[in-house]
Amino acid sequence: MSNVYVRSYQAATANPDAYQQWQQNLFGDNLGNLLYTYAVERQLSSSGNVVQPGPTRGQRLDPGWYHEHVDHLVIPLANAFRWTFRERLDTLSELIERLRIPVTVIGVGAQASAAGEWNADHATQIDASVKRFVGALLERGPSIGVRGEFTSDYLIGLGFPTDTVDIIGCPSMFLRGGDLTLRPLPDLTDDSPIALNLSPYVSEMGPIIEHNLARYDRLDYVAQDLQTLGLLLGEPYDGKGAGDPLLPTGPEHPLVAGGRAWMALNATTWLRELARYDFSFGTRIHGNIAALLAGTPAYVLAHDSRTLELARYHQIPHLVVRSLGDPALADAATLAAGADYGPTVSGHAERFERYVAYLDRHGLDHIFAPGQTGASFDDAVAAVDFHPAVRAGVPVPRLGRPGRPSQRPSLASRIAARLRR
Repeated sequence: MSNVYVRSYQAATANPDAYQQWQQNLFGDNLGNLLYTYAVERQLSSSGNVVQPGPTRGQRLDPGWYHEHVDHLVIPLANAFRWTFRERLDTLSELIERLRIPVTVIGVGAQASAAGEWNADHATQIDASVKRFVGALLERGPSIGVRGEFTSDYLIGLGFPTDTVDIIGCPSMFLRGGDLTLRPLPDLTDDSPIALNLSPYVSEMGPIIEHNLARYDRLDYVAQDLQTLGLLLGEPYDGKGAGDPLLPTGPEHPLVAGGRAWMALNATTWLRELARYDFSFGTRIHGNIAALLAGTPAYVLAHDSRTLELARYHQIPHLVVRSLGDPALADAATLAAGADYGPTVSGHAERFERYVAYLDRHGLDHIFAPGQTGASFDDAVAAVDFHPAVRAGVPVPRLGRPGRPSQRPSLASRIAARLRR
């Protein structure tokens, strides 16, 4: 029996209410963090493992604790090779350097513009942090699992051997293994149920929202970020995009005022709710992956290297949002009509085999091995009566701690503080 510690914000069976999620930021600013860690927790829940999900902070930064309680540390990551994550990456490096147990990183990516351009002012410092992190990791495992070719090329360019960089995509796509089944995509009409996801800091989405909102009566905004959760709870929005009348960042926006915005509090509810739609589109890579896992065809409007890299690797229909001159080109029906999901589905099994080979290379037991299933994990998740999604205009009882988290600075102020360092 192997004790596996999976770095995550919360366990798949955790069920904090909306105010706890918002006040304590239990999903790391972006609900997408819960999707890929949910997938890894399920994938490693074999009969040979005891999986413990949890954060890497406080006592969990003490190497002595790991040496006493953990046989293998697994670190699922997203776009961790970026400036605003640099300090946390250095903290992880310091921990890994002091460990004597195997360490595996799953699905890490580098973040640059959609054209692959880095911020020249930060590149040297990011490179140094990444070199330290990957160097420490490769002393405790055979390779690092990255999202796609962009990140692979970046690491190889830093001097790491090709055979130590495995391209595996995002673990969330393999939540259910080698099977990816999508419902047939109907011809979209003005009355079709459509899910829109977006990054409020991508201003180019404003005209696209305006165009689609005017046409589709059942277009819903499926939010993912902490600031929008606060907005849906009746709190002021203090994130990027505030004040832009075309973006749903205030109570007066038609999607919010009209009760057409919602946000799940956990991966289970997120997937269940997205199954109700005919089509999903927008800038959120995990919002669209969640739709695909729910069987709903999805289209990615890529706005940077992290979203573009995963859309390319998993062959999810996509375009670069900043290449659009006319918002009508991102009309939901137009996108859907031009989407080809054949490669998405037909190539999934091969990508899954590559992912499983990575787990095997790192000596990790998993539910995809012969004789193993994820049934016990699925039963545990099914037994939880999860809190429902938070919906615009629907009151939410205050079950968590009362009061606004005044000690928590806004996202903008936190980013500004990091840039001053």
